[in-house]
Amino acid sequence: MSEEQRLKPLKPLKPLKPLKPLAPHVPEKPFVYDYTLEDWQEWVKNNGEPVFRAGQIFDWLYVKRVETFEAMSNLSRSLRDKLIDQFEFVSMTEIAKQESKDGTVKFLFELQDKNAIETVVMKHNYGNSVCVTTQVGCRIGCTFCASTLGGLKRNLSAGEIVAQVVKAQQTLDASGERVSSIVIMGIGEPFENYEAMMKFLGIMIHEKGLNIGQRHITVSTSGIVPNIYRFADAGTQINLAISIHAPNDELRSKLMPVNRRYPFRDLIDACKYYLDKTGRRITFEYALMGDVNDKPEHAEELGVVLKEMLPLCHVNLIPVNFVLERDFKRTDRNDIFGFQRILEKHKIPATIRREHGSDIAAACGQLRAKHLESGVK
Repeated sequence: MSEEQRLKPLKPLKPLKPLKPLAPHVPEKPFVYDYTLEDWQEWVKNNGEPVFRAGQIFDWLYVKRVETFEAMSNLSRSLRDKLIDQFEFVSMTEIAKQESKDGTVKFLFELQDKNAIETVVMKHNYGNSVCVTTQVGCRIGCTFCASTLGGLKRNLSAGEIVAQVVKAQQTLDASGERVSSIVIMGIGEPFENYEAMMKFLGIMIHEKGLNIGQRHITVSTSGIVPNIYRFADAGTQINLAISIHAPNDELRSKLMPVNRRYPFRDLIDACKYYLDKTGRRITFEYALMGDVNDKPEHAEELGVVLKEMLPLCHVNLIPVNFVLERDFKRTDRNDIFGFQRILEKHKIPATIRREHGSDIAAACGQLRAKHLESGVK
């Protein structure tokens, strides 16, 4: 971003009416994964235990990754009884597990209230990435996405998001591998479950826990403008991705109803604020749909819009996944490369996403959608 752009006053945020927030499922007892180390320190203090016990509990949960309180053998009997009485582990029953020939593993888990969520483990040449879900279903309504089928049931708690990564790590433990990165791009809109997401991030990056580097975590949003400002002000090193999918208001509103609430120009202004505040790059996710948003004129228009954010922007081109209930076709391979070349002509760095698990329907919501008709929520 040029000095002139940095000094230019930012357009103030318009007072947009937010969507009514949803509360997470509240179990009879708190989930153990809902607590940060600081929360545990407060809890042990209030229960007459020395503060160092909090670190031991955290170690059992995230380093040793036990699944019962009885396994926490260096805790006193009385402390374990208190934990049993006051907390519970997240109930995640494996309904289905699909393994791709490229190493991608997709899980469908049933939660305590019988709702189902997806978690995906992807193998890269640089390590193992886990894609986590933040909501049961989604109400953003993107017309090309399977996650919105069936609407939104509820938010997940921070602990239910954490449990997905713990389950993935337990799977990798068998082969001596570890989770090296996290993408918050599963079912749901993370910025609609903002507080739980931020608490999840705090637990994930803690050096006494799973210790995932902040720059190895990416959160993706469809453009919940007020929370982009909040995220910019939070001062993290977490990567931000924006699902943009169109270069203008008219087309984006057709593809993404959320654009009618948070218009394209307001989204771009929020992105500029993020860049100015953090100095960190934004990745713009662009799903290419045949004869919808993949024409040369779309690429030209997108290039002009994103030039305002150089050099701190990047475009990730995504050939749209086939969804039985949706009526979109994949963009021709040559047209994908043509779209990329036009963006690069505008000096916009653009890559084409490598597909993971295409043979097992690993895209967001596809496995869950297949189970909706069988009685799974």
